[in-house]
Amino acid sequence: MKEIILCKYGEIVLKGANKKYFEDMLCRELKKRAKAYGSFDIYRAQSTIYIEATDDTADIDGMFEAARKVFGIVTVARAAVCEKNMEDIAKVVREYIPSFLKGLHTFKVEAKRSDKSFPLDSMEISREIGGVVLESCRGIRVDVHHPDVIVKVEIREFGAYVSAGSFKGAGGMPIGSNGRGLLLLSGGIDSPVAGYMLAKRGVKLEAVHFESFPYTSERAKEKVLDLAKLVAVYAGDIKVHIVSLTHIQEELVKNCEEDYFTLLLRRYMMTIAEKLAEKYNCGALITGESVGQVASQTMQAIGVTDNAVNIPVFRPCIGLDKEEIVQISRQINTFETSILPYEDCCTVFTPRHPKTRPELEKVLVQERKLDFDALVNEALESEYTEYVEAEY
Repeated sequence: MKEIILCKYGEIVLKGANKKYFEDMLCRELKKRAKAYGSFDIYRAQSTIYIEATDDTADIDGMFEAARKVFGIVTVARAAVCEKNMEDIAKVVREYIPSFLKGLHTFKVEAKRSDKSFPLDSMEISREIGGVVLESCRGIRVDVHHPDVIVKVEIREFGAYVSAGSFKGAGGMPIGSNGRGLLLLSGGIDSPVAGYMLAKRGVKLEAVHFESFPYTSERAKEKVLDLAKLVAVYAGDIKVHIVSLTHIQEELVKNCEEDYFTLLLRRYMMTIAEKLAEKYNCGALITGESVGQVASQTMQAIGVTDNAVNIPVFRPCIGLDKEEIVQISRQINTFETSILPYEDCCTVFTPRHPKTRPELEKVLVQERKLDFDALVNEALESEYTEYVEAEY
């Protein structure tokens, strides 16, 4: 019996004349990921993407799980393929469906007849196949309102497809369909979640990580690269640009009032990130800030840091509380890495009483104590890049 994977997409169907553009991106991403699992034929028809193994060595289980992590796909199902006649469909239902219904109590059948030349309509197909399921699976009954599982029969151009239940996909939009963004990636919980959330909206990620060696360790950097690798499972390969802030932080400690350290450092970080975004053709910065979570994330503090740049700053976590962010981090498997006890640059030289309601003019007075542009350019000269490949 031949088994294939059926992927359904959501928002893309609403794109009108641009629909093909998004479908092509989605198919390219699936083909890229399929290489790790063997030889597959991937094609689309009627708002469905078909993934079909071309030989017996292909890992259909691995490909199924990989497809569930592709942004743009809403549901993923395994289906058996048969000829477009009721005899073959009934035979496949008897052989293929019972294993999916073990331990369940109720079902219903949904039929879709895209090929209008098929002699039975959708209601007639559902009625006949429902009878076959009842004959094949003892102890199960029909519930058309709240079934435990939906058995689907689809009569399409290429054949008939039989499936039972589907799994939730990653949702969102295809990677790269909405431009490029530069993620400020720390070693904490929030920034990997922010990157994931923007990638889900079709933004191709690059990242910048700020280190403060020797105040931060080599292991702290490795932790960040591990986080990038986990995000890359969803977002694809990520270039992580690493920049040293050591000299800037030492100069802040020598010359500026302690209460302003965090705000001034954030302004340096944003400025450096903006210049890297321009260098790497990124249209926006992405941060993991949530309003009110820490002193540098009050409304006034965010306004002061935003004043340092002229490109959009996306903050997808801005309205989430910590528990909501943690929940997403667990979902994408970054939480346990994020809580490893390695400091990042933002925890070095932390002021005892940081300003929570800063006034921009007073911040600028402190900033003028240093040669801002010279320090930014010096930091940019320290940049080097680590290429993080996605492991699908």
